[in-house]
Amino acid sequence: MKRHLICAALLGATLMLTGCGESPEQPATEEAVGIPGMKISNARMVLAPVPGNPAAIYFDLDYEGDRNVALSRAEVKGAKSAMFHDYGDYNGKKQMMEMLPVPLKKGDKIQFAPGGKHLMAMDVSPNLKPGGTTEASIIVSGGKKQAFEVPIRAAGDER
Repeated sequence: MKRHLICAALLGATLMLTGCGESPEQPATEEAVGIPGMKISNARMVLAPVPGNPAAIYFDLDYEGDRNVALSRAEVKGAKSAMFHDYGDYNGKKQMMEMLPVPLKKGDKIQFAPGGKHLMAMDVSPNLKPGGTTEASIIVSGGKKQAFEVPIRAAGDER
């Protein structure tokens, strides 16, 4: 009788383990790309006149999302790093500095333009050339990304 109980217990355990293995594996969820309500327009990268210097990316951002977010960081394909910059007064002089996170709420519109807020692309690949394109991504608090295509312009072209 003991032998039958042990066999039944082993059979039950085997069936339970087999049952666990029968469910189809769930595919790994990819990081969500796209921020609901965020629209990027008028994007362009202006290369530096001196090769090796940072490039600037300008664009218009409209936010109509229902959740408040904050611009946190950015990435640019073909650049080793990217960061948001703005101008501010320091010791009576206007200077460029790294931008603090920018909160966004429904209805906000921000222009990233020469002389103001902009995205700097550091250590730009020599493969990024005027007339080509690259991709930039804005990352907000919580990690969601908004990717957008960026046409590349030469240093002397219209910004």
